[in-house]
Amino acid sequence: MSPKFTFGRLILTAVTLLTLLMQFSARAETELRIGYQKSSTLFTLLKLQGVLEKNLSQQGINVSWYEFSSGLPLLEALNIGNVDISADVADTVPVFAQAAGADLTYFAREEPSPAAQAILVPQNSPLQTLADLKGKRVAVTKAAGSHYLLIAALEKAHLTFKDITPAYLTPADGLAAFETGKVDAWVTWEPFVASAQRRHHARVLAGGEGLASYQRYYLASTGYAKQHPDILNLIYRQLDQTGAWVKANPAQAAALLGPLWGNLDVATVEQANGHRTYQVKPVTRDSLGEQQRIADAFFAAGLLPKRIDTQAVPTWQPAPLK
Repeated sequence: MSPKFTFGRLILTAVTLLTLLMQFSARAETELRIGYQKSSTLFTLLKLQGVLEKNLSQQGINVSWYEFSSGLPLLEALNIGNVDISADVADTVPVFAQAAGADLTYFAREEPSPAAQAILVPQNSPLQTLADLKGKRVAVTKAAGSHYLLIAALEKAHLTFKDITPAYLTPADGLAAFETGKVDAWVTWEPFVASAQRRHHARVLAGGEGLASYQRYYLASTGYAKQHPDILNLIYRQLDQTGAWVKANPAQAAALLGPLWGNLDVATVEQANGHRTYQVKPVTRDSLGEQQRIADAFFAAGLLPKRIDTQAVPTWQPAPLK
């Protein structure tokens, strides 16, 4: 191979790399990728109504949506750059993401909704108290808010994870195992709680009240939060307005969400939404207090690989209303 030809190949490679970098930069400036899950009510409504697309298209930004089965894979996708923004995930999920070294930023939260998750048992189950979970097989989604609820419930009953047989399942698989009697109890969140109660006559063994406050957090990659505060501000205001609309129009919101949540009837969705506050607030250091308790509980249970300081995660603040 001649030196001239080799130099030409190097020039071609450099041009190719520069072109790819320019294409990536252009994509980053013209596309917003949002990850969400079925329980991401406010983002689901924004997606359904095309509100963000309409507002951001005026800035030349296209919105794309990616659905995930639960919060942990959603934040994993956010961490590796497959999405830019994460719709709300339960308070436990960022703790696991932080322990894995994820570089994420909180940009909003929902006020606590402890009644929006529960430990369910079949209607005719002999289990009557939390202590009765000893020796039983319990379905739970790993790193979900329900995972911490189970830890807190066991602690209240003077039990540990060693006293039960956990079955780590997605919500869909958890429901299937619950329906077929392959597990003795199922720990889950809305709208799965209301659906199981109304469709399968599930009984609540314990709710979150007094055990886990269940805050939900919205996150962005730290790089995106630094580069696009104006977009985060727009999204924050839209979430705030949508949350207020859901609480003011429960039947209308339920009619929109029901078909998207597995064809749930209006009454079931209204029941589920009645357990969520949908009050969108900024993330403050004080509001992260339970995050540290969650992290410490998972570490003590041997479920978190290392101790973490939850205050170390950056927080973004919305601009004041003018």
